[in-house]
Amino acid sequence: MKKVSIEINGRTLSIESGRMAKQANGSVWIQYGETAVLTTAVTGKSNRDDIDFFPLSVDYQEKFASAGKIPGGFFKREGRQSEREILISRLTDRPIRPLFPKGFQRETQIISTVFSFDKVNESDILSVLGASAALHISDIPFMGPIAAVRVGRVDGELVCNPTLAQMENAELDMVVAGSRDAIVMVEGEASQLPESVVLEALQLAHKQIQPLLDLQDELKKALGKEKIQVQTPEERISDFQTLVTERALPKIREAFGIKEKIARYQQIETFQKELIDALAEENEEYADRGKEIKGIVHDLIGQEIRKDIVENGRRMDDRSPETIREITGEVGVLPRAHGSALFTRGETQALVSATLGTSDDEQRMDSLMGESTRRFLLHYNFPAFCVGEVKPMRGPARREIGHGALAHKALMQVVPSKEEFPYSIRVVSDVLESHGSSSMATVCGGSMALMDAGVPLKAPVAGIAMGLIKEGDQFFVLSDITGDEDHVGDMDFKVAGTQTGVTAVQMDIKVTGISWDVVEKALEQAKQGRLHILGKMAQALPESRQQLSQHAPRLESFEIPKDKIREVIGTGGKVIRGIIEETGAKVE
Repeated sequence: MKKVSIEINGRTLSIESGRMAKQANGSVWIQYGETAVLTTAVTGKSNRDDIDFFPLSVDYQEKFASAGKIPGGFFKREGRQSEREILISRLTDRPIRPLFPKGFQRETQIISTVFSFDKVNESDILSVLGASAALHISDIPFMGPIAAVRVGRVDGELVCNPTLAQMENAELDMVVAGSRDAIVMVEGEASQLPESVVLEALQLAHKQIQPLLDLQDELKKALGKEKIQVQTPEERISDFQTLVTERALPKIREAFGIKEKIARYQQIETFQKELIDALAEENEEYADRGKEIKGIVHDLIGQEIRKDIVENGRRMDDRSPETIREITGEVGVLPRAHGSALFTRGETQALVSATLGTSDDEQRMDSLMGESTRRFLLHYNFPAFCVGEVKPMRGPARREIGHGALAHKALMQVVPSKEEFPYSIRVVSDVLESHGSSSMATVCGGSMALMDAGVPLKAPVAGIAMGLIKEGDQFFVLSDITGDEDHVGDMDFKVAGTQTGVTAVQMDIKVTGISWDVVEKALEQAKQGRLHILGKMAQALPESRQQLSQHAPRLESFEIPKDKIREVIGTGGKVIRGIIEETGAKVE
């Protein structure tokens, strides 16, 4: 057993291993104050050769007993994951997923469980730290460690790992994960703060991450296991790769001449099938290597996309790195909705509605912090038809919940207070077409739908997804990336905000060595793109409508003298019930 600890903000953070969950490949008990999380890492016995992806699952779960609570409901036990648990599962997954070596395809599972919660220290960053530490000391191949901290801006000052009480009125709430040389993941929201403050927060976070990496290295030195050896795909298919490349490359370049996404994909799929059949006929040994051929073609497509940008400064749709696709925006497209907008950017399109309700329509939630309500809701739907696929209709997937949460953060910062606008609000975004950054299309469409509904936003909000292609010392920051560029690029950096500043940010970096100059350029280029999009949105609707839709409910608020309240309610509520029955109104 080994325990290592460090002091952060006057509170002790400790990582312990060797006492609990010893049959897992790696396990750690992390405690910060009196909040404690157990994280385990387990992998299968052999590679899954029947799949072409890394089968990693990451789950975060909260035990109500950790906060001295008994779950509500009939069964009185924890059920399916809450939205918060799903979001923290994603937060844990994102920084570690790129750090597994190519060719490692054993089923791997990370589970973080909150066993103690003190309502002072957040558990999400402990889950990220625990996942890295458990993998770092295990025999599972992992190119870590990484660590995560939260940065808040409280009373104009940046604070690392603030308490939950401090975060209640914070202007910035950002979780940052990083390695020795760079940040790898960012998730946060801000009160229209300038890009310079966001950059300063990222730099502070990276500095504070370093001691947490030292802590994990100290633990590994004492308890670390020898890593499982991984044979990389390149070692297995060098000659075969050359053969496939010679046949496939001309066809890939030909397909790149097709600008429409679905038609291009169909062309690639057709020649890929023809290539598999042709090679099987030429040599029987190649008959069962269809999966490898698809993998080589997939890699070649990525290489060609990157090569065109690096050598010619040209993207697949002939845009320059800074150019944004054509944008159109319409409002009032749904006759009976309280507010609606159709936002289209290139081959990405979102139909967004806004609905107003009363306090009865607020979402009621039960968590470790206690019961609470949410007045502003945003739901994001990504049906299979938006990318030309067939899939069964089920509930929202983790990705949909994550994208909806990001758009919610972006718009929440400009929603008026209950005193200014007493309605509850629900925004629903249905993605009708997708070729990159549908979450940012949701932000733009959501802002327009809210304004169409007459919600007095503090300012319109737009969002943009930035990408990065890095080759050696060269780098190209791309504005408004497509799905293909997102897939083969080195960074996915989504920024939402107003004319004044940033309201939400999400970043995932797949490579090491991203300098602060690159991050600063990406933030500045995102700002220019955001201002351009806001200008396009203003052409459809420059400001919030002065009147609500005729289909929206009407709320009137006035005070009744305390000595008259009894008369309004009546004996046993008789008077107030009579008012409701006669008028059809809700009285709160």
